[in-house]
Amino acid sequence: MIKLVLTDLDDTLIKNGLPRATDHALAGIHAMLDAGLRFGPVSGRIPSDLGWMFGDDAACYATGAPVNGQMVYVDGELVHVETLDGAELNRLAEVLLDVPDACLALYDLTTSSEEGSGYFVSPNDKQAQDCMRLFPHFRRSVRSLGEPTYVKANVWCAGDRAHITRVRDMLREEFSSMDFVFPSPTAPIIDISPAGWSKGTAVRYLARELGLSLDEVAVFGDSENDLSMIEAVPNSVAVSNASPEVARAARWHIGASADDAVADALFQIADAARTQQMPPFMRRAEQ
Repeated sequence: MIKLVLTDLDDTLIKNGLPRATDHALAGIHAMLDAGLRFGPVSGRIPSDLGWMFGDDAACYATGAPVNGQMVYVDGELVHVETLDGAELNRLAEVLLDVPDACLALYDLTTSSEEGSGYFVSPNDKQAQDCMRLFPHFRRSVRSLGEPTYVKANVWCAGDRAHITRVRDMLREEFSSMDFVFPSPTAPIIDISPAGWSKGTAVRYLARELGLSLDEVAVFGDSENDLSMIEAVPNSVAVSNASPEVARAARWHIGASADDAVADALFQIADAARTQQMPPFMRRAEQ
């Protein structure tokens, strides 16, 4: 039976554009918790975003792995952090000087992204100002980073998908110390993670911390940055709006984020736990 559910947030549990998880989703989470099961978000979001995304219901995100799994929490306690090298990030900012309409972004983990936690890093003031005009929710910039390590970083890049993909692939070739993946099939963002650490690594870490086998874990996702956790466990689930590669890799398939399909699945998992069975959507013929 499933004892732990870990899910991506944007366009998986929560349809993009909604102010927070729906009441139906929150009720589904609590149905799981009331059945003695575990739930947690595994998201590119920073920890300070989780409060508004779950309507300040702390029980819904006390366990989980924000920042693409770089920060791992169990029952509200931070148990692991993976960091990015500040010198390598400064070098990345220099490389991006040759990429039109692209800039390195860092985040203050103590401030919600809704309140302007993000800032651009560029040795060139004009580049930073141009990017702030393109992406106006970034309100400040710095010329370089001074601390030895950082946690949340990504590249914001204007242009069509083919251009952003070329930038991602160039960065993959240039920087072996970091991994670069898309958090969304449409957003102009490239996520940055320490090489070898991903959402999938965090899922395995959480399972060990909680004393669970991987076949007792279910994960839900939609985008390239979810692929590692989709591949990490036997009971992986793609929403119907998932990217083609995630849909192909997932064992199970449900409806769309817009239809609150993950919330419906949570209720099924909670109900199935009472009889120690797998939920109905996992007992159907595999799709």
